[in-house]
Amino acid sequence: MKSLKLTLAITLMSVFAIQAQENEEVQTQTQEVDASNPTNFYTQVNTLFEYTSRKDGTNLYGFRGNVIYTFDPNNLVLAEVPVLYNDATNKFGLSDIRLRYFTVVSRVMTAEKFSVIAPFVDVTLPTGSFEDGLGTSSFVISAGSVYGFAISQKVLMFPGLSVVHVTKPGTDLIPDELKASSTGFAAQANVSIRFNDKWFLFVNPILTMLNTDGDWNEQWTGEFNLNHMIVQNKLKANIGYYPNLTAEIHTLRLGATFFL
Repeated sequence: MKSLKLTLAITLMSVFAIQAQENEEVQTQTQEVDASNPTNFYTQVNTLFEYTSRKDGTNLYGFRGNVIYTFDPNNLVLAEVPVLYNDATNKFGLSDIRLRYFTVVSRVMTAEKFSVIAPFVDVTLPTGSFEDGLGTSSFVISAGSVYGFAISQKVLMFPGLSVVHVTKPGTDLIPDELKASSTGFAAQANVSIRFNDKWFLFVNPILTMLNTDGDWNEQWTGEFNLNHMIVQNKLKANIGYYPNLTAEIHTLRLGATFFL
């Protein structure tokens, strides 16, 4: 079963990569990559090596790959496949796969004004094994929108609001009487700081509020992602810190992005 999941994940990424290569020539002839604006859509392959430490002493190591395919300047899909090792269970394998669709419904980018509205749908699939410490055994579905505006020429903000639903865990390790689904919302305040043509930083505090059986629980997470364009229009490197302050989980990622 694990081999089947891994094979399906690799196949999914391969399909997106092949489609991206077929559109490489058309896209690269006309576009100048400005990845400091997350509502600029580019077909790309991202490779990330990551390390996660948890409050209970568990550590996870591994690789997270994602392919972003743009149908046109206003529509993209993302497929993200993590493969991790859990040192507490000594298990290695596929974690939870993430899929996202992003579309821009309004875009004004002139010297006088910057304004973008971009709805999205995001789904996390329970493909990782809960028993092996590699997955949650729950579907996570969110839908919302991001609104982008400029504070200055070098600082852009992309606050967003979304509805979030988490299904009951599917694992047998949790008794049925303790299983519950949750519904709520998430709010983000993503800030893009452009230092120059080569360096930019994303800072994104996120508050998630979930209602489980009438009780509201908050979760504070964040994203700090420093990026460096190595080869214009082709290659970008990045290092990121992704804390979950509520659960005391800390993740570091180091990777590269290849624009196609």
